[in-house]
Amino acid sequence: MRQTKAVAGGSRPGGLSAREQLITENVDLVHYIVGRIAIGLPDKVDRDDLISAGLLGLVKAADRFDKGRGIKFRTYASTVVRGEIMESLRAKDWAPRSVRRKAREVAAAVAGLEARLHRAPTDVEIADSLEIEIDEYYVLLSETSAANLVSLDELIDEWQLDVGGGIDRLTSADSDNPAAVVDREALFACVAAAVERLPEREQLVIGLYYQEELTLQEIGDVLGVTESRICQIHTQAVARLRASLHRELGIP
Repeated sequence: MRQTKAVAGGSRPGGLSAREQLITENVDLVHYIVGRIAIGLPDKVDRDDLISAGLLGLVKAADRFDKGRGIKFRTYASTVVRGEIMESLRAKDWAPRSVRRKAREVAAAVAGLEARLHRAPTDVEIADSLEIEIDEYYVLLSETSAANLVSLDELIDEWQLDVGGGIDRLTSADSDNPAAVVDREALFACVAAAVERLPEREQLVIGLYYQEELTLQEIGDVLGVTESRICQIHTQAVARLRASLHRELGIP
């Protein structure tokens, strides 16, 4: 009888409430997301601050979660946790304006070339568009790699993409509207098409990083190149994806 009463009251083994259990069982999710976002960020960004922001997001997710909506808690929490971490980064304005400006210039060059050529431009074509030598272009990619690693997560948050198990599904933590489901499916089609249009090596890097969850160093070992080169490839892939999505979705 006592056990039945405890269950009815919402408690769990060990005396934890359902909310507390959601939090304690998913702390590892916070560390995982922080680990993904923190790669490539400058040393001045305190990892502990990101973990604190992520834990705040986890608590918010546990408070707001409605299991009756058919969404797994871990999927829902991933979006909320990532959002809190990204908000913390934006508040600190960790990336110099010059870095963000350069990242925008690369993205704009890629978008302009894709619109004109109707295909993915080569590295040389992008460098020519920016009126710099190819070696300078690779240096530019390295300088903006950290900004673009975060930008991809911002893109994921912006379009509510769940890449925890690969770029294979879309989630909406805040909508029960059937029309939103259709919108998510249409968005998925745009993202899938954009990934398929990437050059083969960029597709491989995106797949290994987000689906296989390898680190940039591990991907470098697989492809036989340096980690810094993988950062460059990732940065260029992000620029292409952003350009494709913005063009397809009519985003300025």
